[in-house]
Amino acid sequence: MVLDNAPSWQPELRSEFDQSYMHELQDFLQTENDQNKIIYPQTSDWFHALETTPLEEVKVVILGQDPYHQPNQAHGLCFSVLPGIKIPPSLVNIYKELESDLGIKPANHGYLESWAQQGVLLLNAVLTVENSNANAHQGKGWEQFTDKVISTVNEQCDKVVFMLWGGYAQKKGAMIDTDKHLVLTAPHPSPLSAYRGFFGCRHFSQANAYLKQHGKAEINWQLPEEPLI
Repeated sequence: MVLDNAPSWQPELRSEFDQSYMHELQDFLQTENDQNKIIYPQTSDWFHALETTPLEEVKVVILGQDPYHQPNQAHGLCFSVLPGIKIPPSLVNIYKELESDLGIKPANHGYLESWAQQGVLLLNAVLTVENSNANAHQGKGWEQFTDKVISTVNEQCDKVVFMLWGGYAQKKGAMIDTDKHLVLTAPHPSPLSAYRGFFGCRHFSQANAYLKQHGKAEINWQLPEEPLI
């Protein structure tokens, strides 16, 4: 595992690949592969969030848990799916909140690449998963690596908006300096919890207001009609 395509992150994260937990994670993933288990996303997309959103360009961080575990869904950005794939229920609810908050009509696809290209770090806590086996790679080491990613943003960036949806994300983001960044919390957008306060949270407009207040370009949350790969 290397970060060759994410040069801005390398100085901060390179040493993580020498840590014992990362060697154990690599051994685990190799064993899974040797047993012919299907892993999502494909290897080249494991660090796609870091490759698409350079460290110095991070404006917003959205934390997910682990990748989608059905074929052709996951591509390394949390909540996002590849073009042509049915929009997952949590993302449907994210689109509903976007429409309520900013009047943005729901996209007809679930490909969030344009957000990532504008500085929205779409980071899952766990970066791989086994086919049809949700959470199969939890507790194998990815969490420690992504904690380092979050702490790097916390320390190296300024005036970043963190959107922490659900208890898992909020616990993981407990390290964030709230004097330095804006931390927005709400229930998870899953159909099981969205009605407990995700709907009406207005995180998207709050994020843009905060960015504008601090002299940063706002995020255009309107996704392209035709997703560009």
